[in-house]
Amino acid sequence: QVQLVESGGGLVQPGGSLTLSCAASGSIFSINTMGWYRQAPGKQRELVATITSGGSTNYAESVKGRFTISRDNAKKMVYVQMNNLQPEDTAVYYCNCNGRTSYNRAFDSWGQGTQVTVSS
Repeated sequence: QVQLVESGGGLVQPGGSLTLSCAASGSIFSINTMGWYRQAPGKQRELVATITSGGSTNYAESVKGRFTISRDNAKKMVYVQMNNLQPEDTAVYYCNCNGRTSYNRAFDSWGQGTQVTVSS
């Protein structure tokens, strides 16, 4: 079993910044892609950004130039630095990662989510 725990959400004013962190734990042998997704009220969950084990990144068009995803493979953590936040960024942000467990089974796990609210 693989667990993901997010932290760093909160209330921020428009134009402000936040950094979300996600820690993976459990019987992990290897992690492939790590990423962040978000779900606003009444909307479907959508991609924010992903990063592969090799460091290749992919961003949603709406966050390009404002958000930066990074990871620490040794610590099994992924981060997203969010700058110039806008009200439309308000959502529950979820961490996701996939890979293989110590038992050579594939996993694809989600965190419980952390709320980000952008409001004046």
